[in-house]
Amino acid sequence: MKIKERNTLETQIKLGLAKADGSEQTSINTGVGFLDHMLTLFTFHSGLDLYVEAKGDTWVDDHHVTEDIGILLGEAIRGLYQAQPSYERYGSYFLPMDETLARVVLDLSGRPVLVYDANFSAEKVGAFDTELVKEFFYAVAMNARMTLHIDLLKNGNTHHEIEGIFKAFARALKIALKETDGGVPSSKGLIQ
Repeated sequence: MKIKERNTLETQIKLGLAKADGSEQTSINTGVGFLDHMLTLFTFHSGLDLYVEAKGDTWVDDHHVTEDIGILLGEAIRGLYQAQPSYERYGSYFLPMDETLARVVLDLSGRPVLVYDANFSAEKVGAFDTELVKEFFYAVAMNARMTLHIDLLKNGNTHHEIEGIFKAFARALKIALKETDGGVPSSKGLIQ
């Protein structure tokens, strides 16, 4: 697993991402409990191993750590699909999390776009600001250079709403990263 680093005046982060090989290399310590939980679910449902060690100015709030982890995760996702000779490219998933329903559709296209429609039932889950979910996925999409559509279709418990989005993203990504025999998945012959 290749480890990337991001060191700013606000955060110091190390992050690695790899296809799970049974060695269970996942270790997540963001300093933000709810984000740790969501990233743990992401690893389980994506079939990827994730290493994150983060320190940041969480005494201000969780914004910088959350966004910067999204930046590094996006870069790591891009590294995964660029290293594969061929992959499915597209992925979509509807995920019911009890009473809530999330849909994620993505394209590992080399064209960064986030289309986001999720209005959460509450502004916080514990101490975590729900508006940071959009900031996280914006950073992921821009740095993975993926087109990413996220829709929360049915509301309910806010924890369930966000959990459904993270799990749906993980499942859609797992589909998109699936190796194929078809060469570069673009009629252009190139995805950058």
